[in-house]
Amino acid sequence: MSDVGEVTQLLQAWRGGDRLALERLMPRLYDTLREMASVRLRREGAQQTLEPTALVHEALVRLLGAETDWQNRAHFLALAAMHMRSVLVDQARSRLSAKRGGDIVVVTLSHAEASEGQRIELDLIALDQALTRLHVEDQRVARIVEMSYFAGMEREEIAAVVGISVPTVDRDLRFARAWLNRVLS
Repeated sequence: MSDVGEVTQLLQAWRGGDRLALERLMPRLYDTLREMASVRLRREGAQQTLEPTALVHEALVRLLGAETDWQNRAHFLALAAMHMRSVLVDQARSRLSAKRGGDIVVVTLSHAEASEGQRIELDLIALDQALTRLHVEDQRVARIVEMSYFAGMEREEIAAVVGISVPTVDRDLRFARAWLNRVLS
């Protein structure tokens, strides 16, 4: 059995109440979660004070405390990305509250489209608010953005989680990028 299949079985066993499944599961997922957190934090630059390990642990506390029906490994990672986003937004709000508007967290929406020396920079809180609005307009597109941007998931993984084709993921990402650029400008 592939590692992905075994992870899915462990997730299902854990969901069914097998506490040992969680102990066997975390070593298989922890490096992936930590890499997701590292990528996310690198995009935010020097203003971010969290370490990848702390972000993973906080996201896991939130994730493990929720009643969730895991479908598979990719679904678990997508939910972990959503919780990482939540942790970062909460931290940014806390800093803004403490500093009354100072120390705004800056993120990059698309490294691929930015020319050298130029970055498309966005306030994390504004991005969160825009994604919340996008979720109301098109829930699937908002989920795809979270999985791509916050989890760093590949298009194929996103397609499997959402149950659509890879070209549809590509179209949704193009739409989301245009929609977010319009809303955030």
